[in-house]
Amino acid sequence: MEHPGNAAIYVITHPLAFVLQTLKGFKKNQGILLAGAIAYYALLSIVPFLILTVVALSHLVERTELLGTLARYLEWLIPSQSSALLIDLNHFLENGAVIGIVLLVTMVFFSSLAFSVLEKSMLVIFFHRGIVKQRHFLTSALLPYLLVFFLAAGLLVVTVVSISLEAMGLMSVDFLLWHWSLGGLSRALLYLLGLSAETVILSSIYYFIPVGRTALHHAVIGGIFTASLWEIIRHLLVWYFTAMSKASIVYGSLTTAVIALFSMEIIATLLLLGAQVISEYERLEQKQAAVS
Repeated sequence: MEHPGNAAIYVITHPLAFVLQTLKGFKKNQGILLAGAIAYYALLSIVPFLILTVVALSHLVERTELLGTLARYLEWLIPSQSSALLIDLNHFLENGAVIGIVLLVTMVFFSSLAFSVLEKSMLVIFFHRGIVKQRHFLTSALLPYLLVFFLAAGLLVVTVVSISLEAMGLMSVDFLLWHWSLGGLSRALLYLLGLSAETVILSSIYYFIPVGRTALHHAVIGGIFTASLWEIIRHLLVWYFTAMSKASIVYGSLTTAVIALFSMEIIATLLLLGAQVISEYERLEQKQAAVS
């Protein structure tokens, strides 16, 4: 790739060259293979994470409200199969199983596995940073658990806001002879809330997980890019699994696990592809700085 005079101008004027360079780097870094590893560990992590989160946050908000929020937004993560996960979660909660020390440590460990693998995958994508600065091993050890806490806190905030928006949906505005229900506005705001939370989570991943410093505006752009692509693909998956898929016939009782793994691999691929875009852009900026 020829050296650009300005990275932003180069990307704008040579978008195809930048896209091809990004895809070439993604293939070189074996992005699909890394995404498969992330998806596998994410599948192992999701149920322990949900159990820990609901048990912990149910001391702060009503459990039914938490489960309602999860029912709404888990569908964004695993299209058409979120209800099966919630059934397993409800089964655990209704049985009143006691979380002892061993079980607690085990679930915390499994909840963080996906983030540990994600950090190692990001190290491959942002290989040009590793030469300059290595992360302290304690930081790498604690980061996955901090991210689990961050996600749990985010779920609490989203649940509280969702309760307010759902209450607003039951209201209406009367003016003279006109009557407007706020249900439509409530549904739109709930969708925007989920989309905003998704973008914030993705941007946070791009900002905190890679070794070295990511510019905040790069992380935000990466979050918007990945969230937008996933929203398009998610709606296509919902349509496909609802209207055309025969997965339940082919896989039987394994259907939920297979679809969940498939969905998570797509998300992981998009996540790493967004990271590759940031990485390639940073390399362009490094080349620019080296000759200026």
